[in-house]
Amino acid sequence: MSTKTDTPRDPGSAADAGSDLGAAGSQLSTAPTEDVTFPSLGPLGWARWFWRQLTSMRVALLLLFLLSIGAIPGSLIPQTSVDPVKVDQFKADHSTLAGIYDKLGMFHVYSSVWFSAIYLLLFISLIGCIVPRSWQFVGQLRGRPPAAPRRLTRLPAYTTWRTEADPEEVLGAAQRLLKKRRFRAHRDATAVAAEKGYLREVGNLVFHVALIVMLVAFAVGSLWKSEGNKLITEGDGFANSLTQYDEFKSGPFYDTDDMDPFGFKLDRFDATYERTGPQRGTPRTYRAQISYYLGADGKQHHTAIEVNKPLDIAGNRVYLLSHGYSPVVTVKDGRGKTVFHGATAFLPADPKNLTSTGVVKVPGAQTKDGKRNQLGFQAMFVPTFGGRGTGSMFSQFPALDFPVLSVNAYHGDLGLDSGLPQSVYKLDTKRLKKYQDGKGGILKKMLLPKDRVDRHAGSKNKAAVRAAEAQTTMQLPNGEGSITFEGVKSWASFKVSHQPGNGLALTGAVAALLGLAGSLFIQRRRMWVRAEKGADGVTVVEMAGLGRSESARLPEELGSLAGDLFPQAPPAPDAPAPDTEDPAEPTDSDGPADPSEGARA
Repeated sequence: MSTKTDTPRDPGSAADAGSDLGAAGSQLSTAPTEDVTFPSLGPLGWARWFWRQLTSMRVALLLLFLLSIGAIPGSLIPQTSVDPVKVDQFKADHSTLAGIYDKLGMFHVYSSVWFSAIYLLLFISLIGCIVPRSWQFVGQLRGRPPAAPRRLTRLPAYTTWRTEADPEEVLGAAQRLLKKRRFRAHRDATAVAAEKGYLREVGNLVFHVALIVMLVAFAVGSLWKSEGNKLITEGDGFANSLTQYDEFKSGPFYDTDDMDPFGFKLDRFDATYERTGPQRGTPRTYRAQISYYLGADGKQHHTAIEVNKPLDIAGNRVYLLSHGYSPVVTVKDGRGKTVFHGATAFLPADPKNLTSTGVVKVPGAQTKDGKRNQLGFQAMFVPTFGGRGTGSMFSQFPALDFPVLSVNAYHGDLGLDSGLPQSVYKLDTKRLKKYQDGKGGILKKMLLPKDRVDRHAGSKNKAAVRAAEAQTTMQLPNGEGSITFEGVKSWASFKVSHQPGNGLALTGAVAALLGLAGSLFIQRRRMWVRAEKGADGVTVVEMAGLGRSESARLPEELGSLAGDLFPQAPPAPDAPAPDTEDPAEPTDSDGPADPSEGARA
């Protein structure tokens, strides 16, 4: 950019140049008229300018700040990759705002175009910052500390004394002392120049390289990751296959054909809860006892998975997410044939006390005449029944103190033959009819678990047995079947995560902390020792230090070095002190040193 300055001789020339006030305004100022012209940069010039701006430290810090700001919506707004159910609920509750968020990519922040652009620009900016600084640092390591300035008195740390020792002896002793203190030292005519603290710049470079390593680790983790959820009832197992997962998502480069062969079985789930005080109902024991194997013919091993203690297997981590109950029911159709027997997982509607809801679908049921009659049951389960005398269903405690199952019955067509996917936790009642209770209402009943009732009834008391059966079984009208509440099992939900970049990210994070500590706590400084004969033949010793940043340790270190040098250069007896404001002018064989050279520490 060039600047051209002209001073008009005619007072009215400012008015001719387009002043709004004309000649009157031109007499208010004697400032010259400035005509600033910008040269044309051209495509190559603009590209060079943009590259310099992008690779500047200021822009790198700005991009890092924008990246942190951009990550905030990913923490506050539900993300599709984490919980699509919450995203759907958010869209249902905030239809207008959800439309705006959808256009801005707020439901998938970390894979959005704008977040990826910031990420890539930061990556390029850091590389552009590091490469030239690394070459510059290598050049500094290969070079020598700069020669001593002519006036050492101008440096922030300075001391001097006179000695009868020979200048060569003083300089030799100073060089040995500085090298012993791990300074890079060399002789330069009548002075010794030394420098220390290169690890500060090493730490700075390590910090920036570590940021790139973490960015690469996050990219690897996003592109090759996989994550799936699986709900398992006690006694059931899982194999690491795509069809076994309830939910599964992966990065674009993850190959499902290379999934590691392993599996596990939920043997038992142990859960205990606080029973008194303000923490009542809080889990105290939350542990899944499993048997796992690695490989198709792998040996089984037994272990426990807890909330913060995942299982590491074949480069994957198995996390324990949640816990609930699976009522065990037996369904018989109109022929008296058992058409369903097993545990059905119910999902908690109340996470604290585990009031849960679920459905039982029986597509193979028939009437006593052999006609097709599919059965469906909507049910609510409470582990500790608290609605006695009120007819309502709610749980007072998450443990199985008083389990009750409330059941509503339907019959007709479950819609399973339509080919459309259905949720195993919801019942489509469009083609189903409600069973009536004879009073015009829907047939429903509260059931107790048979395994507990039988223990109290006694096998020899027939009346008690019949009463127990009435408490545990709901009969369907017209002899079309029954449902019996047999007992309760626990289920646990697991997340299987494969994150290939975790180790690399951890390495980068540790390196970043070490590099940052080095750049903050290591001081780069330079020392000079000059020894010359004065006019009276006595040697004048000068020592000075310069740090990259002001620090009280620099004068202390200079004083310590001077104290160690005193035995080799003891002060001359009865010698007048030198003028510290204007010491003896040194003469360097290589010519006078530039004072600013020593300032570039």
